[in-house]
Amino acid sequence: MSTGDYKVADITLADFGRKEIEIAEVEMPGLMSCREEFGPAAPLKGARISGSLHMTVQTAVLIETLAHLGADVRWCSCNIFSTQDHAASAIARDGAAAVFAWKGESLEEYWECTLNAVTWPTSDAKGDGMDIIVDDGGDMTLLIHEGKKAEDAFLKNGTLPDPTSTDNAEMKIVLTILKRLLESGVTDKWNKMAVRCVGVSEETTTGVHRLYQMEKNGSLLFSCINVNDCVTKSKFDNLYGCKHSLPDGLMRATDVMMAGKKAVICGYGDVGKGCAQAMRANGCVVYVTEIDPICALQACMEGFQVVTLEEVIGKGDIFITTTGNKGILMADNISKMKNNAIVGNIGHFDNEIDMDGLMKITTRLNIKPQVDKFIFKDGTGVIVLAEGRLLNLGCATGHPSFVMSCSFTNQALAQLELWKEKTSGKYAKGHVYLLPKHLDEKVARLHLGALGANLTVLSKEQSDYVGIPIEGPYKPETYRY
Repeated sequence: MSTGDYKVADITLADFGRKEIEIAEVEMPGLMSCREEFGPAAPLKGARISGSLHMTVQTAVLIETLAHLGADVRWCSCNIFSTQDHAASAIARDGAAAVFAWKGESLEEYWECTLNAVTWPTSDAKGDGMDIIVDDGGDMTLLIHEGKKAEDAFLKNGTLPDPTSTDNAEMKIVLTILKRLLESGVTDKWNKMAVRCVGVSEETTTGVHRLYQMEKNGSLLFSCINVNDCVTKSKFDNLYGCKHSLPDGLMRATDVMMAGKKAVICGYGDVGKGCAQAMRANGCVVYVTEIDPICALQACMEGFQVVTLEEVIGKGDIFITTTGNKGILMADNISKMKNNAIVGNIGHFDNEIDMDGLMKITTRLNIKPQVDKFIFKDGTGVIVLAEGRLLNLGCATGHPSFVMSCSFTNQALAQLELWKEKTSGKYAKGHVYLLPKHLDEKVARLHLGALGANLTVLSKEQSDYVGIPIEGPYKPETYRY
């Protein structure tokens, strides 16, 4: 382990990481355009940015873009298996950010890395925290909210967080960290952070869902931009990214021949759509499970069979969860699967698959990193990828650079918006916002040239006829691409 004001697996991997970052830059025209357009003015100068997002080669390009725009950046991964160690090492060595991430973190290490990413080594007048957050799944946002709650209770009557009060393994760790800080005399860290932080830009469906819940119940401490539901994120990263990275992860993990196999995709949102299309393209017979009648009808119209899990549990060869919900594949379900059925998740968190229940009724046989066979008492078993976490990042390298350029250009623009408008009231504390439509269209426009696309331009007469400005935006907020 290599350490400084960073903690990465092996700093000597930095040269390799730098080479891959330079290749990725060519495939990420949106972010590189942001550097060219905004870089000279350094609009993020003075902003401390904390990020909790998969520490990959593509994220390295985002980090260096934020630094190029003037920000002071600290970073951790949002998944214990998703870090690409050479990318983390390059960022740490070359000083774009203080990075705390390596592939294969324990849960305890994961939350300590998150703590390090929100804590600057020197305090200023506003404390040791950040001004803006880039979050993916909401863990960094959660830590601040739980921290403030713990401080408030302690300052009120001396109550300390109780790790035994929850059965959730990660919350036990969070409460342990918060208790340790309070016992060491740190009693105003999180309150200062809550006041200081002007906002968060959230990357993924699950994290956005958390934010809307907090907005609804009035507990959200700062303003938020929902990057996930930008069209150039959800309809590209979630759809085309998964279409690429799901089969990539499956093949790297198992070398399985997908043609002719029966694949069950649990959920048919944007992620599920990309996964179902990918499996069909590889020759699978594809089944879809879905709770939403509109999504179910879409699946039917695309030629997929919509079934309940019980109908296909004994005949599926590959099961992929995509829902963002919990308890999708339970141990009882998994016990009824074929021998050597492959089970994986591409939804954000690790609770779609009942890993705790599965471990209680099986013997675990590790095949290679992030690939395990769980063997039942009768000798049959299933192959589980990345311990139920994101298989495309645990078993492969995640989405390719070009589609991540779309997502991360939205992130860069969201950070610029939050910092620029920090005192204007445009983004009120406690509320969740979408980026304006013209910025969504700008992200798309920045990527067209790399694909050799040439846009048709409305004439003045056509513009007047349909009531759409020549330069856009071209669709109302209600339009569903």
